[in-house]
Amino acid sequence: MTDITVPTFPESVTEGTILAWRKQPGEPVRRDETLAEIETDKIVFEVPAPADGVLAEIKAPVGATVKSGEVLGRVEKRAMDGASADLRTDKTASAAMPASKPAAEPAPKAAVMPAAQRLMQEYGLDERKVPGSGKGGRILKEDVQKQIDATEAAAVTPAPKPKTKPAPSAPAPSLPAGDRPEKRVPMTRLRKRIAERLVEAQHTAAILTTFNEVNMQPVMELRTRHRERFEKEHGVRLGFMSFFVKATVEALRHFPEVNASIDGDEVVYHGFYDIGIAVSSPRGLVVPVLREPDRLTMAEIETRIRDFGERAQNAQLTLEEITGGTFTITNGGVFGSLMSTPILNPPQSAILGMHKIQDRPMAENGQVVIRPMMYLALSYDHRLVDGREAVQFLVMVKELLEDPARLLLEV
Repeated sequence: MTDITVPTFPESVTEGTILAWRKQPGEPVRRDETLAEIETDKIVFEVPAPADGVLAEIKAPVGATVKSGEVLGRVEKRAMDGASADLRTDKTASAAMPASKPAAEPAPKAAVMPAAQRLMQEYGLDERKVPGSGKGGRILKEDVQKQIDATEAAAVTPAPKPKTKPAPSAPAPSLPAGDRPEKRVPMTRLRKRIAERLVEAQHTAAILTTFNEVNMQPVMELRTRHRERFEKEHGVRLGFMSFFVKATVEALRHFPEVNASIDGDEVVYHGFYDIGIAVSSPRGLVVPVLREPDRLTMAEIETRIRDFGERAQNAQLTLEEITGGTFTITNGGVFGSLMSTPILNPPQSAILGMHKIQDRPMAENGQVVIRPMMYLALSYDHRLVDGREAVQFLVMVKELLEDPARLLLEV
């Protein structure tokens, strides 16, 4: 027997919760195959099989709280060659029996991404009945959601009623007591951690928000003019985030207080720019960090942000990728938000909120014109950043986006 143990957590992680078991007792496993997933308040850790064999025992069921090095279960070691020999022996014995119609072999299980696995467990779906659209037939979260939507649509479609003569009207019956369903589920560790940090930010920082608006037409025209060539050259779509990241870094150069943080009675001025990019995931909001984007091209920025988004959906971000950061950008516009006041990501001193681009009438040179406008919001810690610096920082971001050539010329 070989013990299955919890991986060694980093110092900032003390414990985790068993999120799912990929195998059940009695099922064969291969060395380094993922057996279980452990959710922490930061990322999801995968527990590999320590050896080839059969999963003999599960000691920590789904939902159990575990710590580094704790035994989760046991694997009974079995050589895969021996298993093949047993199979050959069985075939030899069965050859002496009268021939009969062979039984249909069960369909092999397709690879299931972690986000899809959790969704199937929540709705009690069989992975063999969910067609996968990913590479090699992998089942993605989108495939599971389509199956759920189809099932719910079939459930709510009313059967055709036979034609009958209209009955005399009667008072509508009242709903019986108790016909108001509720569902209670425990908060995930990530959701609890998000809640703790948001409350911490509200209690420890003097948060103030300043607003401005930016005419996005120059950036949109530049994207339209070079989009196809950019995508063909670099293999990635030219989005808005690379423009905002570049404009933010340039503004941080001029206003170092916005890139600083408070540590006790000291102010820490960072000589680098690590920009957190808020990304939505099935487990909640995560903020992977774009390291030193001032040294990256716009194509590299777009590629890394796209990679963050894809891996966040499958809970594949590493702890190093979501820790640190000196400033954060969040884009509520992708969900249709017109204006909001983002909350700081401690210990950072500021966060920039992007919003929906919307055509609005604007006054230019004494005339009313229609322009694609976006509201910008900068929330900042007033203990460190004064109103003047905050407003000037946001104005610089606005000016750089309305004249994107300055980003290339660095003026």
